[in-house]
Amino acid sequence: MTIFEKIAAHEIPARIVCETDDFLAFHDVQPQAPVHILIVPKSPIPRIGEAQSGDADLLGRMLLAAPGIAAAAGVAETGYRLVINNGRDAGESVPHLHIHLLGGRSLQWPPG
Repeated sequence: MTIFEKIAAHEIPARIVCETDDFLAFHDVQPQAPVHILIVPKSPIPRIGEAQSGDADLLGRMLLAAPGIAAAAGVAETGYRLVINNGRDAGESVPHLHIHLLGGRSLQWPPG
C-alpha cells in the first residue's frame, strides 16, 4: 500500500480538507508553498501516464473539485497552480497519482 492509500483508509492521520467516495484532498506534510494540498484518488492509479479511459470521470471530478478546495484554502482569488508529476525526473515521489494544489505566494514560471 502506498502512503496515500493508507491516508485514504484513515490508517495514517492527515489534515483532510475534502473527501468524497472516490478521492480526498489533504495538506502536504512537506509543503512547497504556504498552501500545498494534494488531491488523491482513493483507488491507486500509479501515475497519469498509466491512467486508463475508465479513469476519465474520476480525474475530471478531481480537477473540478480544485476550485472549491482552493476557495476553502483562501487562494482562489489570488491564484493557484495545479501540478501532476509523472516519473522520477518530474519529481514523482509516490507511485500513486496525485494533483498538487499550490498557492499562497507568487509562483514563478518556468517551475524549476
